[in-house]
Amino acid sequence: MLTTLVIIVSSAVVLALIYLLADRALSAPRYRGPRTDHFDGRRFHNLEPPERKGFIDVLRWQLTSKRGRWNEWTDNDPASLPPPRVGGKELRVTFVNHATVLIQTGGVNILTDPVWSERVSPVTWAGPKRHRPPGLRFEDLPPIDVVLISHNHYDHLDIETLVRLREEHRPRFLVGLGNRALLDAHEVSDVTELDWWETANVSERLGVMCVPAKHFSGRGLGDADATLWCGYVVRAPGGNVYFAGDTGMGSHFAEINKRFGPFRLALLPIGAYLPVWFMHPVHLSPGEAAELHKTLKPRVSMAIHFGTFALGDDGEFEPVDELRRALNAESRFWVLEQGEGRDVP
Repeated sequence: MLTTLVIIVSSAVVLALIYLLADRALSAPRYRGPRTDHFDGRRFHNLEPPERKGFIDVLRWQLTSKRGRWNEWTDNDPASLPPPRVGGKELRVTFVNHATVLIQTGGVNILTDPVWSERVSPVTWAGPKRHRPPGLRFEDLPPIDVVLISHNHYDHLDIETLVRLREEHRPRFLVGLGNRALLDAHEVSDVTELDWWETANVSERLGVMCVPAKHFSGRGLGDADATLWCGYVVRAPGGNVYFAGDTGMGSHFAEINKRFGPFRLALLPIGAYLPVWFMHPVHLSPGEAAELHKTLKPRVSMAIHFGTFALGDDGEFEPVDELRRALNAESRFWVLEQGEGRDVP
């Protein structure tokens, strides 16, 4: 009896140590600051009542998951290289992959949530693996001036890519509150933290505003909602660009549109929306993205967050097929091939 008790206690101690070590290794540093309408002094929260699913819901999803079909690997068609810069009021957008988009306007080159790694995971040997290469080789990037990071999930904040950008391009990084400490730990410098509705000027004529999103954050076991998630509005002479980041539907869209619309370009996520009961609070469905396009009335919307990593139960082509059905031949909502670039009217 005593031996069994010792084994049980010893096992519990070992598991506790493993948990603590994993938590320390994976969790991002926690933000410290004054309370606001979306920060309670310890954790950030959405503006609307929280609908986030818990650990039991995650288990339920994994046990009942019906994964859509993905090709093991899909090569991209050759794409033309983006210009070094785009001046004046011209606006060019290139879809790289997932939520990684190159925005070129006013002589400034901006990357959103850049990911060139093979996996979006804390380890290189497991976790979501890409099903196609980036549409643009890292070596073919024009000079990058600004990098926008919407939140710290591995498919949006990829340390390996950020370190390489810092070494080869030396851009300015804009992040939500609390995320600078993680970048500092990896010697990624020139980082500006922003709260919702704060602005950073990136050139004489171009500014970037951090705006609300309906999502969550966390990279490890003990840092849930410890740093801020957000979207961004690029305020440019030729018209504003809205990058929604990762978000569910919410009242924040109306306020963002009221302050900054109508937009010249809106980058809206459409993937990782199934199962609906689990994903709906934090991810747009293709139908909701189509609805949002009609509400925001941008000159052009563009689909992001699909076709690279299998993060939900939706298949590789399901988000695009559903979006096209919802749009009913609407032509001002673009679905670009990975690596494709277009001039925005």
